[in-house]
Amino acid sequence: MGVEFLKIKESEEAKEIIQEKFDELYSPQSEIIDIADSYERITFSDIKSRIDFPPFDRSLKDGFAINAKDSYGVNEENPKRLKVIDFLEAGSFTDKTVEPGTTVEISTGAPVPDGANAVVMVEFANRESDNPDLASDEIEILTSVTPSQDIGKKGSDVQAGQVILEKNKLLNPPKIGVIAAQGIDTVEVYKKPVVGVISTGNELLTNQEEIKPGKIYDVNSEMIKAGVESCGAEGKTLGIVKDVYDDLKAKITESLKECDILLCSGGTSAGVGDNIRQILDEIGTVYIHGITVQPGKPTILGVVDGKIVIGLPGNPVSAIVIFNVFVAPSIKKLAGFVDEQPHKTIKGKLARRIHSPIGRMQYQLVRVEDGIVYPIFKDSGAIFSLASAAGYTKVSKQTEMVEEGEEVEVTLFN
Repeated sequence: MGVEFLKIKESEEAKEIIQEKFDELYSPQSEIIDIADSYERITFSDIKSRIDFPPFDRSLKDGFAINAKDSYGVNEENPKRLKVIDFLEAGSFTDKTVEPGTTVEISTGAPVPDGANAVVMVEFANRESDNPDLASDEIEILTSVTPSQDIGKKGSDVQAGQVILEKNKLLNPPKIGVIAAQGIDTVEVYKKPVVGVISTGNELLTNQEEIKPGKIYDVNSEMIKAGVESCGAEGKTLGIVKDVYDDLKAKITESLKECDILLCSGGTSAGVGDNIRQILDEIGTVYIHGITVQPGKPTILGVVDGKIVIGLPGNPVSAIVIFNVFVAPSIKKLAGFVDEQPHKTIKGKLARRIHSPIGRMQYQLVRVEDGIVYPIFKDSGAIFSLASAAGYTKVSKQTEMVEEGEEVEVTLFN
């Protein structure tokens, strides 16, 4: 015989309880990793520069390093000859000093030699090939320049000891480049919480099995795992378990040894074969059994041996909606994943009326075209409705109907 929903909660209360349990049972952990492995990891602490950048005055252009005073009053009608005393490529160095009347030919990125305080771009200089009167070691400059012109000053970008990346930042290629420019080869990041995913149900098959009458392929394992990883955590699919009490109990107990958090889909309702709540009552404590939402009422929060176990509905649409609304925010917080932008929302007018059950918050899947919001009216087991869904709109539990043409807010999945 099935069991009743004994700990049913309102939507906002359920969110608060879930976050409170995460805060009570877990604290963020860090690890040191190689910068080569840091893509899409999250900084655990502020990262400070080790050196000034640039670490020396460097040329920003190909040209000639000079003392700016040598160019005063110079123009194409009144050029000035300078003697070239050396040539500098990026990565090279000269011990020669630029004296009045001399210059060093210089490449972009090369260190500016002593005595020079400006660069004349190569486009504004003549060589022997341009003026046969010039010696091979002479040039003519054709323009005047100001001190510091086309020179990147030491520390002008970043100074030693300056915070270059704050904590809780998602490392992308530009941010990794900033770290690499400092000669930093390791970085402290949030350690990813390990989140296990179990699918339950006698009807489920793996993708490697051939479809059979009365059977369906397991959707939720890979879908929820992908959702977990989008939150900055490590997702682990732990297989399919039949609706057999002892088998599921053993699987939950064993799985908790290799993961920090466990998500089970299916078996959460109050019917025959729905065993999750009874199992969690036996081996742990249940804090939520049922949330006043649609879809997704049969949702469970339990704690076993100091670890959170969440039972998601078996229907794929219900499972991913409940995961996104109630579970993902807590996993993101634990993983240090702070969205630089909150979930994007847009507004549009309804193409069709929405009927909603009084007393239950409804998360209605919608698609959006040219600013018009189209409700997707399919049952919560209709997985292909997710393919066309742009997101969902919320209908409060006090609202029975949202009329066609009414403006609604849509929370986008991406």
